[in-house]
Amino acid sequence: MSQAFEWIRLGGPTMLLLVGLSVATVTIVLVKLWEFTDQRIGDRRFVARALDSWQRGQTEQALTVLGASPSPLADVMREAITVRADAARSEAQAREYIEAYAAEKLESLRGLMRPLEVISQLAPLLGLLGTVLGMIQAFRQLQAAGDRVSPSILSGGLWEALLTTAGGLAVAIVALVAFNYLDRRIERLQQRMESALTALLTSGVR
Repeated sequence: MSQAFEWIRLGGPTMLLLVGLSVATVTIVLVKLWEFTDQRIGDRRFVARALDSWQRGQTEQALTVLGASPSPLADVMREAITVRADAARSEAQAREYIEAYAAEKLESLRGLMRPLEVISQLAPLLGLLGTVLGMIQAFRQLQAAGDRVSPSILSGGLWEALLTTAGGLAVAIVALVAFNYLDRRIERLQQRMESALTALLTSGVR
């Protein structure tokens, strides 16, 4: 732990910024994982039962099955059944409304994803900036040393400067892996949503 604090100190202000980005990354990932778990976005056990009830004309039974799940997929299917059962809406109007509703649900799940993507792109650049600034400082020390130049001055300055590059890459890798994992889960939910809605909207039940 003391070694980590020493590296942060040697990295200077840039390393402090990277520490801040790493804290933000961990916070965002934990929040999104809690959100996905709370909403059970991977749950699809209710889909077959709800579709079967809907296709049999048991609208209330289908709505009851979907109402028992907090999943966005269940919410979208429930809204779709409600809209489809409304005789006042044409099929085109029902489809347009359901597509917009599903898109809104998916967009809400992507909250905080953009900052995670930005961090994955920004962290390496900050690390590189810190390294450049550190190398400038190292060469200034060489110049100040004059005839008393020692290889240890240059090597010490360079490895300290490279700390920020390593830190930036580490933060970027974690942020990028987390972003792709979370984004893939949303993509799978979208695919399931499209499949379920297609089956529901083409069942011919009103």
